[in-house]
Amino acid sequence: MKIVFVGAGGVGGYFGARLAAAGADVALIARGPHLAAIRGQGLAVESPLGNLRQKIRAESDPAAIGPVDLVLLAVKLWDVEGTIAQIRPLMGPTTHVVSLQNGIDSPKMLEAAFGPDRVLGGVAHIATTIAGPGTIRHTGTLARLTIGAFGNPQHEKAAAFVAAAKAAGIDAVLSPDIARAIWEKFVFLSSFSAITAASRLAKGVLWRDAAARGLYETLVREAVAVARAEKIDLAADQVEKTVAQAAALPDGMKASMLHDLERGAKLELPWLSGAVVRMAQAHGLGAPSHATIVGLLQPFAQGTPHVHS
Repeated sequence: MKIVFVGAGGVGGYFGARLAAAGADVALIARGPHLAAIRGQGLAVESPLGNLRQKIRAESDPAAIGPVDLVLLAVKLWDVEGTIAQIRPLMGPTTHVVSLQNGIDSPKMLEAAFGPDRVLGGVAHIATTIAGPGTIRHTGTLARLTIGAFGNPQHEKAAAFVAAAKAAGIDAVLSPDIARAIWEKFVFLSSFSAITAASRLAKGVLWRDAAARGLYETLVREAVAVARAEKIDLAADQVEKTVAQAAALPDGMKASMLHDLERGAKLELPWLSGAVVRMAQAHGLGAPSHATIVGLLQPFAQGTPHVHS
């Protein structure tokens, strides 16, 4: 199976390097100094699960690679629309594309471009950052990929990828209901991103404060209410499960949106808390806590190069 990760950041870089180290046919689409470093010294991964430095093919132009079996889109949400046009050279007649974005919008955008039969859903549970050009830093030991086809729990290519990932030592899951898995992460991440970015604090400090823990639960309840209004079959105890999931995270954990805020980068705010607010309004629901987060962070949404953490 010929695999390309479009985006060599924390998600694409980490999982791409692990697959390549196990002998899988993997290439990365990268850019700038990160691309130059990968080409020169290979891609380094610093992780509690084991460090590695892996030589891996990296290109800036997808046309240099041509059609592949599977494209895993690992770019930020704001890059999806522009990336769709760029990845067309990778899309042969039997190619499938996997959305690994946060939020819930990317699969619909990919389906509009390539057709619903060509799109698989994906969820990445991992905390990683680009520590420097050519280096991915992994925080904690959680590093899971969940892949599945919408409406087809036994999709052949999704199953083949999961098998390859497991062979590489990756905690990979073939989901029987990938839409539900995507929404479960959306409920968790929209709320965790909101509270960590708005407070500029890691999980441990927040969890030692009862009011902060209460706010997180309120944010989760608002997101779950939206999911139910969207006819997503979440568990009856989804609020409690999501709060427990956050409680189990390492104390130093920050959402990627807080990392982006600290770097002065663009934020995925419109697709996380912003999406909760939009959908709540569409269903006649209230999401006042997420709306407050949007109001606090909106001045930073397009990036603030001179802001300091």
